Amino acid sequence: MTTSVDLGNGVSIGVSVVAASREDDRPPLEAVRVAEVADRFGYGEVWLGEGPTWDAFVLATAVGLRTGRVALTAGPVAVSVRDAATIARGAAGAAALVGRPVGVALGASSVRVVEGVHGRSREGVTRVLGETAEAVRRLMSEAWDDWGEGFRRRLGPPGGPLTVAAFGERAVGIAAAHADRMVLDMVSVAQVRELRRRLDEASARAGRAKPPRLAAWLPAAVDPVDASYEHVLRGVAGYLTVRGYAEVFEEAGYGEAVALARDGAPMAERLAALPREAASVLGLLGDAVTVRARLADYAAAGLDEVAIVPATMGDPDGERTLKALAPNRS
Repeated sequence: MTTSVDLGNGVSIGVSVVAASREDDRPPLEAVRVAEVADRFGYGEVWLGEGPTWDAFVLATAVGLRTGRVALTAGPVAVSVRDAATIARGAAGAAALVGRPVGVALGASSVRVVEGVHGRSREGVTRVLGETAEAVRRLMSEAWDDWGEGFRRRLGPPGGPLTVAAFGERAVGIAAAHADRMVLDMVSVAQVRELRRRLDEASARAGRAKPPRLAAWLPAAVDPVDASYEHVLRGVAGYLTVRGYAEVFEEAGYGEAVALARDGAPMAERLAALPREAASVLGLLGDAVTVRARLADYAAAGLDEVAIVPATMGDPDGERTLKALAPNRS
C-alpha cells in the first residue's frame, strides 16, 4: 500500500502521509483535508492518529468516504484504553464502510493521555502492549471468524497491516514478534540506525526470516516559511525532556533549551531557545533537493518508510509539501 519515492542512485524509500498526528492548535477538520490532498497526489496510505480530539476509526471512516484510493491506518491507538476486540472491530467496521483496507497501529501513549484524559491506569503498559498486539494479530487475520460466546464475525478482516509504535527495548521485541511494521515518532538519522539494528536482532531472536518494515513519522516542510518552522518547533519542544531525545538535542548544541524544559519552562521560553535550525534535527525542512537528500540519509540508516507529517502553518493542508514529495513526481 505504501508508495515509494525514487531518490536517485538506486535509492528509494516508502512514503505515506500522517493526516492527524499529535494534538495541537490546528483546526480539527484539517486532518480530513490533508488526507484528501494526499489521495489526490497519489500517496498510497494515510495515517489517522488518535487523541483527545479524534477517535481514529471515526476519522478513518470519514476520510475513506471522502477519498478514492488511499489505504488507511488508524492509530496509534492506546492499548491501555482499548481492548483487542474493540480495536479489531473498529478496523473491520471502517474497512467495510469505505471498501478499502484499514490497518491498525498500536502504541503505549502517555500518562497525560491515558490517565489524565481517559482516567485509566497505564501500569504494566508494555505487558498490555504485547498481549494486545498478539490478540489483534489473530483477530485481524483471514482465518479468524469467531468472537467467542457464540458470536460470529459478520464483517470481513480489515485487510491492512498491524503496526506497533516502539522505542524501548521491550516494545521493539513486541514489534519484532507480532507486527508487519514498527513505527517511530520524530527520530534522528542516528536513532534510526540504532533502532534498525535492535529491530533486526529482535526479529532474529523471534525466529522471523524477514523483520517488520521500519517506518517513522517525520515532520516535513518543503520551501518552509517562518510559520512552518514554528509549527515543527512546537512539536520538537515537547520532546526536549524525553529520554533518548534530550541527549540528541544536547549533542546537536541545544542544551540550553533542554535545560529550560527540564526546569519546567513554559513553551514560549523553550521556543525562544530553539533556533529554526533545530527543526531539522528530527524533521525534513528545506527545498525539495535538501529534503530528498535527508530522505536518502534516513534510507541509508535503515528506514523503509517515512510517514510525512506536513507542517500546515504557512502551507494550507500541507499541499506545497505533499505535492513536492509526491510519489508520481519522483
